[in-house]
Amino acid sequence: MLQGIAFYLLAAVAVVSALLVVTSKNPVHSVLFLILTFFTAAGLFILLGAEFLAMLLVVVYVGAVAVLFLFVVMMLDVDFLRLREGFAQYLPLAIIVAGVLLAEMILISLTVANSGVAADAVGPVAATADASNIETIGRVLYTDYVYFFQAAGIVLLIAMIGAIVLTLRHKPGIKRQNVADQVGRDAKKAMEVKSVPTGAGVNPEDLV
Repeated sequence: MLQGIAFYLLAAVAVVSALLVVTSKNPVHSVLFLILTFFTAAGLFILLGAEFLAMLLVVVYVGAVAVLFLFVVMMLDVDFLRLREGFAQYLPLAIIVAGVLLAEMILISLTVANSGVAADAVGPVAATADASNIETIGRVLYTDYVYFFQAAGIVLLIAMIGAIVLTLRHKPGIKRQNVADQVGRDAKKAMEVKSVPTGAGVNPEDLV
């Protein structure tokens, strides 16, 4: 009874905070609601017996990713009013995508609820006496879901590249690294051989 109450309470808070992440007009508030969503999701993982995932969610996502998002949003001078000017033209496509995702989630939920075999197949894998919680998660992640794991890594790589491109600012008068020039230079460009008489020394101005 107590576990059921905790589950429904945490699930309700997670759903409400997730909705507030995408509906809040202030980006700082969105990041704070995202942190709350991570905390409640960690509580749900603890109820499922996945303590390692709960700790990982709090330490990595709340302690690093969400805080980094908060600092980035606070430091970047982004004109959000200008970004929202063309929001209406993307609304029909967004409604279609959201409708497809909602239909998929409803279909999966109904399938799991009405089929005992499917429910057993997608249910959490509990730790056994032979394997700990971390080992059980590792076996499932790197065997049954290894392709999805690699796909998630590619998505994160693309997101990282996109964030770098969006935040890159070119300012005049600042020296920047040119990798092509550095890799393509030869010995004639990289160094200069000076013929110095014995005992005469070198003029510092010649080295500039």
